[in-house]
Amino acid sequence: MVVLINKAILHILDFNSGLTIYSDAELALDDSSEEFLIKHIEKSWGSQDAKPGTFYEDSRFQQQLSSYLKEEQSFIEFSRDVAKTLEDAFCHADEMASMDIIVADVQIEDVRQIVIFKSDSHRGFIHQVNQTENGVQNEIINHYSIMPNTSQRMDEYAFVNANTKAISLSAKRYTLDGNKIFVLPEILLECSLKPSQKEAIKDLEKTVAKVAEAYGQDGVAATAAVKNRMTETLQQKDELDMAEVGKEVFKENPSMQADFDAAIQEAGFTEPVKMDQEATLKKLCKHKLKTDTGIELTIPTDYFDNTEYVEFNNNEDGTLSITLKHISNITNRG
Repeated sequence: MVVLINKAILHILDFNSGLTIYSDAELALDDSSEEFLIKHIEKSWGSQDAKPGTFYEDSRFQQQLSSYLKEEQSFIEFSRDVAKTLEDAFCHADEMASMDIIVADVQIEDVRQIVIFKSDSHRGFIHQVNQTENGVQNEIINHYSIMPNTSQRMDEYAFVNANTKAISLSAKRYTLDGNKIFVLPEILLECSLKPSQKEAIKDLEKTVAKVAEAYGQDGVAATAAVKNRMTETLQQKDELDMAEVGKEVFKENPSMQADFDAAIQEAGFTEPVKMDQEATLKKLCKHKLKTDTGIELTIPTDYFDNTEYVEFNNNEDGTLSITLKHISNITNRG
């Protein structure tokens, strides 16, 4: 993944002290700041938690963005508008945490993207060197403005394609004046959202299991069948049509198909969901189980419905037994 930082700026919204500090200059892009930004962009870009979004026609942010891209507004002015919108919103929050707002104009794989990072100020311990009458005194102090390190992910973020205006974001819900609101999409960007890749997979598996169990079938086996079907689909294309998966899994029972279709329509999955093929296939290759007795199993999805290796049996007392076969060696991983 190739990332080039063209411009970046940091604004500080310190609600604890009541002090907001808008920067009058862009970040100095030295090795340290570039590494910080690039690592966080790589960490957030393509995340399966991110939701695709579309601007509303009357989105004020989209108008401001167009003005910036046409060079009718400077980058600093544009970024200050972003920070001011967030400040005005969070002034109404029940709990106001201090935060850092980073706005960046970047190239990701030769595509221009506008990036917005929101990072709540975290507490952390740092060392401090004090000069006293008796010489140097080293101390440990609690610092209240720690930014996430490069192994962590920003609290919230948004990527906006400068050409297509396509949006990808991860946002949290806050209580503003008694109302639950996703600030980034609803107040700042003013855009609609579609379910994330992670939500699509989770809802698909959950819905299939629920429908199967309602008809007296094994929900675990149905979920495994879904994973197999998703794997086959994503090996061919980069989008997941949940309705098609349901048709395949419940092809022997039209009533179950109908119940499944109704459930996914109600959940808002009316169109195929764009997926990251490589990342999703990697997650689908294993199926994790946990029994009510505390035993955990991780079974390759390819083996799950192969009775030569794994077999599920319903016992007369209503319990379930799992038999693992053709094992030549067991390694202690504890």
